[in-house]
Amino acid sequence: MARKSKGTWYVSFKLGSEKRWRERATETFPNEREAKQFARAKVAETENVTAGTLNPHLPKRTIAAAQMLKWLEEPG
Repeated sequence: MARKSKGTWYVSFKLGSEKRWRERATETFPNEREAKQFARAKVAETENVTAGTLNPHLPKRTIAAAQMLKWLEEPG
């Protein structure tokens, strides 16, 4: 039986410079806890932070900027 991947999380965020308003950066993490820790810091620094899981992680999660604070409050 094939071993299932534990998945990888990402956090994507807007870069702070007004000149580069369309540019984003993305960091990846081995688990949700580390992704949340990083996302908390980014939410304090910049707007438009998103997160989610990279394929083939199931169930797939995508956290939009509008859902970010709610996700950060989830236990786990």
